[in-house]
Amino acid sequence: MPDTEHTQHLLHHWREAVPQDRLAHLIRDVARAQMRALQNRLAAHSVSFGHWTFLRILWIQDGLTQRELSDLAGVMEPTTFSAVKAMESMGLVERRQLAGNRKNMHVFLSPAGRSLEKVLVPLAEDVNRTSVRGIPERSVAIVRKSLLLMIENLAEEEASLERQGHSVK
Repeated sequence: MPDTEHTQHLLHHWREAVPQDRLAHLIRDVARAQMRALQNRLAAHSVSFGHWTFLRILWIQDGLTQRELSDLAGVMEPTTFSAVKAMESMGLVERRQLAGNRKNMHVFLSPAGRSLEKVLVPLAEDVNRTSVRGIPERSVAIVRKSLLLMIENLAEEEASLERQGHSVK
């Protein structure tokens, strides 16, 4: 289904079919729509959304191990390995071991990968601006604060479950 049809389907779903569906589904659909919008912009620069995720992390903290990168991206290590290998062949990153540590492979941005930050971050900022167009700044601040509180609530519950001896993934 083309992106425009998919977005129209989402609008119909939320406005007419099930306007009171669970909030988690609405949040997921907003995130998906934002990801599609960003994917469309990234494609013009031959960067996939998956690569964007890893680049964003490395722009903040370069030189992570592949395991650390997996954890921060929230993906399995084989996924990270494949993505890093592809990004390496594109000249965006390089993998190397650090002196004194022959066990771990660290991922570093290449100059080309580093320079993409100035090109790609404005695309993500544009998606954010588009997403909130027509919403008063005060309302955006309330949504942001509410979403952060939801994350805090869920983190507290997760910590409580762990303290009670429950396995949390």
